[in-house]
Amino acid sequence: MRRAGTAEGAAGDRVAKWLARAGVASRRDAERMIAEGRVAVNGRRLADPAVLVEPGDTVTVDRVPIDPPGRARLWRYHKPKGLLVTARDPEGRPTIFEKLPDTMPRVVSVGRLDMGSEGLLLLTTDGGLARRLEHPENGWVRRYRVRIHGRPDPAAVASLAKGITVEGIRYGPIEAGLDAVKGEASWLTVSLREGKNREIRRVFEHLGLPVLRLIRVAYGPFQLGLLPRGGVEEVPAKVLREQLGQDAVRKPKA
Repeated sequence: MRRAGTAEGAAGDRVAKWLARAGVASRRDAERMIAEGRVAVNGRRLADPAVLVEPGDTVTVDRVPIDPPGRARLWRYHKPKGLLVTARDPEGRPTIFEKLPDTMPRVVSVGRLDMGSEGLLLLTTDGGLARRLEHPENGWVRRYRVRIHGRPDPAAVASLAKGITVEGIRYGPIEAGLDAVKGEASWLTVSLREGKNREIRRVFEHLGLPVLRLIRVAYGPFQLGLLPRGGVEEVPAKVLREQLGQDAVRKPKA
């Protein structure tokens, strides 16, 4: 262990990056853990995130040893409605991480789905990979099946392709197509490339069409498919290499 200088990466990663790659938390959350005094290296509690973790160092969070990062791994998870996508909830509400199989390693989510939403959620052991998959520069389409109350005006729905501002928040282009109308409810397929918090719900509420059900069915090249509710399935390393390149699944040096 040593304090980071100008040669970061030559002998190790900054501790927050190391924790993110180990799947403990995002780098930002790891930095917060360090500030709270929850992280130690070789028994020494840290207050400074500018510390490099070197081969052979022992890292603990809340006195629990953390396994060093291995190669990046990715899973598809069918999130059920009613679960939070968070490591811990102060109100004690159920989270996805409490429902994952005991055989799963420590993982972080790629983005989030709110408690009332369901469908495809990607999970990874590598916080750096999570940030890469979340980044808008990917241009990846996130596709949803959305059930709304009411019958949408075709012109209003088509106008979403130009983006829309709701309560001072600007949302980017949204592609929406009507699939079916059943009584007072309608099913749409909705696609966007950069989802803000509760974006679909807020936009359709603004149009007077409250969302009754929201299911994510695709995130870029990864599909929900026939994965059962609550099911989790690892994406083969070969597929990761094909979609993201060899560097995405490399095993770190430290």
